[in-house]
Amino acid sequence: MRPSILGLVLAGGLARRMGGGDKARIRIGGKTILERVLARLAPQCTAIILNANGDPARFGDTGLPVVPDTVPDFAGPLAGILAGLDWAAAHAPEVADVVSVPGDCPFLPPDLVSRLTARPAGSRPSARLRALRRMAASRGRRRGRWVCGAICATRWSRKTCARSRAWTARHGVAIADWPPAPFDPFFNVNTPEDAAEAERIAAQQCDL
Repeated sequence: MRPSILGLVLAGGLARRMGGGDKARIRIGGKTILERVLARLAPQCTAIILNANGDPARFGDTGLPVVPDTVPDFAGPLAGILAGLDWAAAHAPEVADVVSVPGDCPFLPPDLVSRLTARPAGSRPSARLRALRRMAASRGRRRGRWVCGAICATRWSRKTCARSRAWTARHGVAIADWPPAPFDPFFNVNTPEDAAEAERIAAQQCDL
């Protein structure tokens, strides 16, 4: 049977460089970034939740559970991953992997989840990669995009959580690499200039 996979969209940031608001609601090529992210995750995940702070009703149109940070003061994306893992432990203990993605990446690859959760070739169906976290990368950068990756939920506990790079260095990371052409699949929208560039990419790629 296919393992249960929980998709976690990280939309809990303050979007200071965009003047505030929800970056996931920015429209790129006629669709919001959130719509694009969900379209990528839905075919490959058993369920999806959103990590967002503030009034959860603003995401009511998605029909998805909205999970706020459990760490105060907008501690960053790792707080959102922690919140998602806590939610999975409490509400979906059958989940094998939690796949986290930023809510500001409009062009995630269609094979993201399948590659991040793949078992080693020739392994038994129950075999796990040794790394606690599998992380996506592009442009040949071995450090990858640590907020975009998969965590083996069955091996996680709250005691494993620390700050981003220190956390991944301590618990092990396997890299799944994607080519940067014709565009970076992990391009993220942080500024109005980024949004304009994303519009340009969407206009050039008819399948986006």
